[in-house]
Amino acid sequence: MEQFDKVSISEEELKKEKTKRLSIVEGSAYSVMDGGGLRNITPYALALGANNAQIGFLTSIPNLLGNLFQLFTTKAMEKYSRRKILLFGVILQALMWIPMILVGFFYFFRGLDSATSANFIILIYTLLILFGGFVSPAWNSLMRDIVTKDNGHYFGRRNKIVGTVALISLLIGGFVLDYFKQTKVFIGFAIIFGVCFIARAISAYLLSRHYEPEFKLEKGYYFSLRQFVKNMPHSNFGKFVLFVGLIQMATAIASPFFAVYMLKNLHFSYTTYILVVISSSLSSLLFMPIWGKFADKYGNLRIIQICGFFVAFVPLVWFLSPMVAKFNPSFLIYYLLFMEFLSGLVWAGFNLTTVNFIYDAVTRQRVALCIAYFNFLVGIGVFVGATLGGFIASIDIVFGMNSILFVFLLSFIARMGVYLAMISKLKEVREVEKFDKKGFRKEFREELMYLSYKWMRPRVS
Repeated sequence: MEQFDKVSISEEELKKEKTKRLSIVEGSAYSVMDGGGLRNITPYALALGANNAQIGFLTSIPNLLGNLFQLFTTKAMEKYSRRKILLFGVILQALMWIPMILVGFFYFFRGLDSATSANFIILIYTLLILFGGFVSPAWNSLMRDIVTKDNGHYFGRRNKIVGTVALISLLIGGFVLDYFKQTKVFIGFAIIFGVCFIARAISAYLLSRHYEPEFKLEKGYYFSLRQFVKNMPHSNFGKFVLFVGLIQMATAIASPFFAVYMLKNLHFSYTTYILVVISSSLSSLLFMPIWGKFADKYGNLRIIQICGFFVAFVPLVWFLSPMVAKFNPSFLIYYLLFMEFLSGLVWAGFNLTTVNFIYDAVTRQRVALCIAYFNFLVGIGVFVGATLGGFIASIDIVFGMNSILFVFLLSFIARMGVYLAMISKLKEVREVEKFDKKGFRKEFREELMYLSYKWMRPRVS
């Protein structure tokens, strides 16, 4: 009997390892959609004549409703397997790229007006994000059962690989759009979104092959959103959710308008715009494994503390860009490339450890529920922030400055205010090594040197 148990355990571990590898491939397929499609929604809406207020709604409404829909996921998990839920949401998400293309067709070839076109884009994109949001708690619950140790190492490696695919997809998308810009840019978008449809369909197939450990929600796992919100000020996890929600609200004030600023105010080409975005993505995929390693050693909260401080300064960098342009116009692009590289570095650590903190803080039974509540409350923050940013950006001049620049300044002030007010109230949820600043700086320098060596080695040889 003991021998049989050992064989059973080893077979299950083998299935988990296979699923971990499959998840990386599936995530790469998703990243084709992410890099080529999701990150080009704002340029697509601008090409169809969307105004700044609509660009704000393009972020706020999908995030709010997409995260709201996650509240139904745990109820669905009581009746259906997590894998079935994943397939349902992912297949519908893939199908949304077809009407997305059709809107552009009617705008460019059938005279559909820009206001109606932009509103249709908001509607379809909302459904796309809604279906993706619906599967999020189920996916996180499943992966919580598949990855049972060294979360930081595995997800750091996974994020590095899928981030590379997203970066390549983003770069290719920029070249495609610039190529067709001189004729009909819609053709470029149609090609990209068609590839997104195929990639997400492949993702659905790969999810169907995932191993799903036996899972059944036990009685007593559930607590209502009202109970969660009521208890938030009194629990460490509640304070953490409030902190991240407010940070994301402050971030969303500015985040929809970086693309608008580059394409409309600075008149960047699609390729230049993509290069700036890629600078951040490249940095993220390079440093994600490093942050994962440090998070496993020193705890997720320590990385959140470090990265969260620097995240606040990202919009200030953009606010100062006109001064850089005035000093030396040709230097502006290099300034933005370098600063976005640093932005990607700190956001990589913040985003990775935010998710891993949840995995450490809640039980297996409540992962999906807590992820749903977390995402919903963060979604409210994004909705408020992006709506406020869209309202301000729709005004030409605010306090004597360009409204988008004012949005960047406001986002910086809000991020820093939230960080200073709340970061000291959070506590780590697992035992970690004692943090030593000098030791950490030394280890970080060593990781940078090793990273540089890996990149330089092919050139030397």
